[in-house]
Amino acid sequence: MLKSGCGSGCDGGAGVGGCSAGGGGGLNDHKEEELQPHSVKEQLPGVQYSVNSHPPWPEAIILGSQHFLLTFGMTLFIPSMIVPLMGGHNVEKAGVIQSLLFVSGLNTLFQSLFGTRLPTVISASYTFVAPTISIVIASRYRKYLNPQERFVHTMRGIQGSLITASVFQTVIGFMGFWRIAVRFLTPVSLVPLVTLLGFGLFHLGFPLLGRCVEIGLPELILMLFISQYLPHKIKSQRAICDRFALLFSVAIVWMYSQILTLSGIYNDKPTNIQISCRTDHSGLLSATPWIMIPTPFRWGPPTFNAGEGFTMMAASFVALVESTGTNFAAARYAGVTPVPSSIISRGAGWLGLGVLLNGIFGTVTGAAASVENVGLLALTRVGSRRVIQISAGFMLFFSVFGKFGALFASIPMPIFAAVYCILFAYASSAGLGLLQFCNLNSFRTKFILGFSLFMGLSVPEYVTEYLPVPQPGFIPIHSSWFNGVVIVVFTSRATVAALIALFLDCTLCRGNDPTRRDSGSHWWEKFTVFKGDVRSEEFYSLPFKLDRLFPSL
Repeated sequence: MLKSGCGSGCDGGAGVGGCSAGGGGGLNDHKEEELQPHSVKEQLPGVQYSVNSHPPWPEAIILGSQHFLLTFGMTLFIPSMIVPLMGGHNVEKAGVIQSLLFVSGLNTLFQSLFGTRLPTVISASYTFVAPTISIVIASRYRKYLNPQERFVHTMRGIQGSLITASVFQTVIGFMGFWRIAVRFLTPVSLVPLVTLLGFGLFHLGFPLLGRCVEIGLPELILMLFISQYLPHKIKSQRAICDRFALLFSVAIVWMYSQILTLSGIYNDKPTNIQISCRTDHSGLLSATPWIMIPTPFRWGPPTFNAGEGFTMMAASFVALVESTGTNFAAARYAGVTPVPSSIISRGAGWLGLGVLLNGIFGTVTGAAASVENVGLLALTRVGSRRVIQISAGFMLFFSVFGKFGALFASIPMPIFAAVYCILFAYASSAGLGLLQFCNLNSFRTKFILGFSLFMGLSVPEYVTEYLPVPQPGFIPIHSSWFNGVVIVVFTSRATVAALIALFLDCTLCRGNDPTRRDSGSHWWEKFTVFKGDVRSEEFYSLPFKLDRLFPSL
C-alpha cells in the first residue's frame, strides 16, 4: 500500500490528525488527511455479529427465517425445471423438493459444526443442472414410454452419478489434496474467483426478473429502498430496515402478486407468463402431504454409468472451486480472518458427504455453498453461526411438515430474482474487496486481473454456443461424456477465471519478493496455515474439543 509522505511513523491505519508535517498548521494537516489511503483490514469492520457472537434469540430466529426463505428460491427453481423433463408430476416434484430441503438442512448443520465452521448455507447448486439434464435426455431412458417409469429410472441414474461424484470430493477434501491446492491461492488469484461468483450468475438476476416485470421490478425497488435509503431516514437504536429488508419486501410484493392473481389479470395470458407471475401455478400445495419424513432410496437402488459419473464428477469439481470462493467471501462478511487452507479442505470433505446425501435421498442436484446467502450476510451485517444453524432447523421442519413449506412455493420466481440482483452484487463485492491486499500499480497485477476476468466471461460464452449440440461438436473426440466434462467446467465463469488467474500467478515471476508482495502474499501467507495466526483457533476450531482427535494443519 502507498503511504502519504508524512514520515515513516504513519501508516494506512492512522487516525484523524495522525500525520503532521511538523509545523505546517491546520491547513497542511487537512491536506495530509485527504491524501491518506485506506488501511488494509484483515477483518472487515462494521460486522455487528461475528461467527461466535450471537444476536438475541428472537432476532436470531427472524434472521434465520430470512436465510431459509432465500434458500427456498433455488430449492424450488431447480426441481421445477428438471422433474417435468424426467416425466414427473406435482407429486414427484413435491417429494424431490422435500428431500432437497431436508438434505440442505443436514448439510448446513454439518458444515457449520464440523466443516469450515463458517456461517454458510449448503443448498442446491445450479452447477449440477447441466450434467443432470444430460442424464435426463440420455438415450437409455427414452425407451421408457410411461412417464412414471421414466422418472423412476432417470432418478436412479442421477442418484448413482451423484454418489460417484461425492467420492471424488470426499477423498480430495479429507485426504488433504485440496489443502495443497488452496495454498497456492493469493489475493490476486482469489479476486477473479470471488468476483465472478455473483457476476457469473447474472442470468438468474434481471433476465429471470424480466419474465414478470410487474412483480419483479417492484420487489427490486422496494428492497433497495428499504435496505439502503430508509435506514438514513428513520433513526433507530437498532438496525431494523436493512437487517429485515428481505422479509419486509418479499411479504409486501408477495401479497401484491396474490392480488394480481386473484384479479384474473393473468387468466388469458400465455402459459410462460402464468408460470412466472401467478401465485397458484406450482400445484404443490395439493400434492404435498401434511407430514412426510424423507427416506433414502425411496425410488429404488441407484444405477451407475461411467460417462454420467465423469460428467457429474466435473460438476463436483466446479462446485468445489466455487464453494471455496464462497467460503472466502463468507469469512469476509462474517468479520473473521481469511480461511486457512486446511479448514477449506475439511469443508470440502464435508461437502462431498453432503453430495453423497443428495444422491442417497434423490434430490436431482448436488450441493454447494450458497452465494446468495453470503450476500445476505453482507446485507444484514450478521455473520453469526447460530443464525445459520437456526435456518437449518427451519429447513428440516418444513421438509417434514411439507404442507406448510408448500405455502412458500406460491412466491413467484421473479421475486427471488429481484433479491438475487442485490445479494449476488454483495457477494461479488467481497472479491473486489480483496484488491486492497494487491499492488494495483503493478502491471503484472493488472494483467492477471484483467485477463482472467475477461477470459472468465469470454470462454463460457463461446462454450455455451455448443450446449444444444447432442453429439461431439467442437472437440474432435468421439466421446459424449468428454464433451460433457468440458462443457461443465468451462461454462463456469468463476472456475475459468480462477484457473487462469492461478496459472498466471504461479508462472509469472512469482519467485522474487517484489512479485510476491504485488500478489499480496506477504499479507496472505500467514493465513494459509492454521497456526499461522492466533485468531484461527478462535474462529475455526472444532467443537467438543474434537481438534485433539482431528488437528488442523
